[in-house]
Amino acid sequence: MENKTNNPLKSILTIIISLAFAGFFLWLALRGFDFPTIQKSLAKANYLWVVFASVFGILAYWFRAVRWNLLLEPMGYKISTSNAFWTIAFGYLMNLTIPRSGEVARATALYGVEKVPVSKSVGTIILERVIDLVCMIGFLVLTVIFKFDAIVSFYDYVTEKKKISTEKQIPNGFEEFLMSLGINDFDSFYLIVKVFILLLIASAIFYLIKFKRAQLINFGKGIWEGIASISKLQKKGKFILYTIGIWVCYYMATYLVCFALPETSNFTIADGFFIIVVGTLGMIVPASGGIGAFNLAMKYGFMALFISMGKSAEFGGEMGLTYSFISLPLQIVIMLITGLLSIPILARARTAAVEDQVF
Repeated sequence: MENKTNNPLKSILTIIISLAFAGFFLWLALRGFDFPTIQKSLAKANYLWVVFASVFGILAYWFRAVRWNLLLEPMGYKISTSNAFWTIAFGYLMNLTIPRSGEVARATALYGVEKVPVSKSVGTIILERVIDLVCMIGFLVLTVIFKFDAIVSFYDYVTEKKKISTEKQIPNGFEEFLMSLGINDFDSFYLIVKVFILLLIASAIFYLIKFKRAQLINFGKGIWEGIASISKLQKKGKFILYTIGIWVCYYMATYLVCFALPETSNFTIADGFFIIVVGTLGMIVPASGGIGAFNLAMKYGFMALFISMGKSAEFGGEMGLTYSFISLPLQIVIMLITGLLSIPILARARTAAVEDQVF
């Protein structure tokens, strides 16, 4: 039986840190912006496009569930697509509370209903992340090919602003935050942070090697078996099709929201490539639900797009924030609804699995 002892203090600290990240990035994103303009844009948005986008968001869950089954089959596990779907939904729900906890929560939930060892399912989840990274690199290449002008325009804009700030000795947003805390010696602060991070990493490595070596080796073997399952896939064609389907759904869920706003309804397919790349980079930051980091990423991303179109960077930033106030809540609502539904559904499935074992 696969049990895991939770450390409440660790979970609480993780939540506090993720909320701090969210608050800090949200502060960076929102400072100095014209809220009445954003409110007007939200008021005249066509939310029917948001409904269409949500369909693709949920469909991506289903494609991911079917594809997960294909990865587990070579290891001798044939799982219910429904159980896979709801465990994925549960994992995303956990990510809203504790960033990056969803993978383990998803694997643990699957063990409860399908008895697939956690280490093996985690291996397949890691493999999924590697494949997702490859797909993301594909979108990045498309962005560089079709939206290189936006990247260059934003680089020139930032370089010019940095030059002006340096000449006038104007602190950046983070340094302004430090100054509000009474920290004025930035060089010493950055040095202390670097040393602290290095010590933290070294301590973690020492602890794992000293006290968790056997568990790491066994867990690593299970993970490797999960990753190696791709070489034994019997339905490679289906696997590729479902992978394409997942990312087409992600793209559509991202791009369709643009049509909800009159100011971005003329965005091209290539603009959609740019937005999904920037948005993904924002969601990588370990902030609760991507709050703050995603908003800031969209602010800068739309600034780049608007600058490349010969429009105001400030107005682009406002539209980026407006977009993020639609797109991010959409993602969170999908996670909340499917995640909360998954709890009783998985509980019933787990009870049924236990009864089947007994009888």
